[in-house]
Amino acid sequence: MAEGKEGSEVKHPHQPLPFLEVLCKSSGKIRRFAAGTEARFAVNLINKKLLSNDGGGGNFLLATHIDAVKDGEEEPVSFGPTSMLVDYGSDWKLQTVVESNGDKGEVHIDRERVPKAYAHGVDGSHPTMERRSSPISLLYIGKILLAFLLLFVIGAVFTLFLENLPQIILYINSSI
Repeated sequence: MAEGKEGSEVKHPHQPLPFLEVLCKSSGKIRRFAAGTEARFAVNLINKKLLSNDGGGGNFLLATHIDAVKDGEEEPVSFGPTSMLVDYGSDWKLQTVVESNGDKGEVHIDRERVPKAYAHGVDGSHPTMERRSSPISLLYIGKILLAFLLLFVIGAVFTLFLENLPQIILYINSSI
């Protein structure tokens, strides 16, 4: 009976790992993430570690996204920000992608803004810089003043109407 149990056991040569390994091209380090991690989280965490290890000196290019690459394949599989990281097999490797020209734009990591390697500029000459505008503008203040002015004009018209209402009623009654 013991021999029957040994023969019935199935050995799996390739057990799926409970984690995924992502090669950071900028630092050369391998980062591990749980299976099903969102690509945005992985990129943000990798960039945070690059910035904290670098001390903000700017020696590393930050990751823009993650690709799955395989030798002999022409096109990598790119993971979008909300994509879940997936292991495609032993020949496929997950790695970060950095901008090759070194232009640094900005990337959002949680609620703070940090430099990043990918700028959203079309021509690629200069990184696009977002300019935060104040929500209170001259046009906004003008609209508020116009609203108050109209409110007072309408109030004055109704006040005049109510003050003259008894005379209007007398005039209507006398003409009937």
